[in-house]
Amino acid sequence: MTLPLTDPTNAPNERRGLEEFLEYFRQVIRRKADGLTPDQLKHTVASSSLTIGGIIRHLTLVEESWFVEVLQGRELGEPWASVDWKTDSDWDFESAAGMSADELLTAHEKSCATSREILAEVADLDTLTARGDRDGEKFNVRWILIHLIEEYARHAGHADLLREDIDGEIGD
Repeated sequence: MTLPLTDPTNAPNERRGLEEFLEYFRQVIRRKADGLTPDQLKHTVASSSLTIGGIIRHLTLVEESWFVEVLQGRELGEPWASVDWKTDSDWDFESAAGMSADELLTAHEKSCATSREILAEVADLDTLTARGDRDGEKFNVRWILIHLIEEYARHAGHADLLREDIDGEIGD
């Protein structure tokens, strides 16, 4: 895999550590798609419907949902805004079929760049989100960063298995 991977520093302060681990897993996920064809991006293993393309598309939505929608309280833009999520709750995963790695990674990087810009405007990790959960309870920015690290790490494990089955590539 040719995309760079930057390890988090060994003794960061809290914010830097959270940001660096999130960035690390963003890079890991992007590396899993590097060089894959559209057919390989929609490859599945066993009975799972997960694909590397679907994982990247899902994480693109996750970035926008948590930073734009939840933290800032703004509506999501396209392609997310016109999706009927009640009818097709897996649209983010499924809509990646047929997309190229470049298309998926470009959209993902755009979402990550937006997330970084929004996060840079937040001075305190205790800052509460504009929107809350189903009960209206708001999240703080620290919780969002921890959640995204967990989300990326979980999907990185899925992508590891998929990539190894596709071409034997292991690592990260």
